[in-house]
Amino acid sequence: MHKWYVVQVFTAQEKKVKKALEDFRESSGVLDLLEEVLLPTENVLEVKKGEQKVSEKRIWPGYVLVKMELTDESWQYVKSTTGVIDFLGGEKPTALSEREVNEILQDLESKRGEVTQKHQFNVGDRVKITDGVFVNFIGTVVEVFHDKGRLSAMVSIFGRDTRVDDLEFWQVEEAAVGTEG
Repeated sequence: MHKWYVVQVFTAQEKKVKKALEDFRESSGVLDLLEEVLLPTENVLEVKKGEQKVSEKRIWPGYVLVKMELTDESWQYVKSTTGVIDFLGGEKPTALSEREVNEILQDLESKRGEVTQKHQFNVGDRVKITDGVFVNFIGTVVEVFHDKGRLSAMVSIFGRDTRVDDLEFWQVEEAAVGTEG
């Protein structure tokens, strides 16, 4: 019976592993044992230098899901594939439960065709400026322009609140709770 297993792979080699597992299963005689290889991804929108760019982001870097019938032969086939580290669970891999698989597949289906924001800044968030004239200042977000990838924040300079406009998302990071500017 085919079940889903989580396979740990070298980060940034997920696509190569998926392709290798799919391409060589027939010549290795495991075509009927290995049903599907899934690399969970989502589309992420990022704005850099005023340009919007959508890129594919791995949801779980370093892992692929494999639907297979676990036999000595299929286990060895997956384990010997270049880029594979091990099954989650080691020598005795544990299959994902039906509930876990359904949740994962529903989550992926809901993300299909959608684009999520890479940076999730909201009005009222505390941010630390990491680039530019106000580097290391802590402020509070007062305006967010997701379409432009920019925000405005209020920072305290010499005890006075000062508005800093036109900060690009990559120029700020979420400030740790309890930090003061």
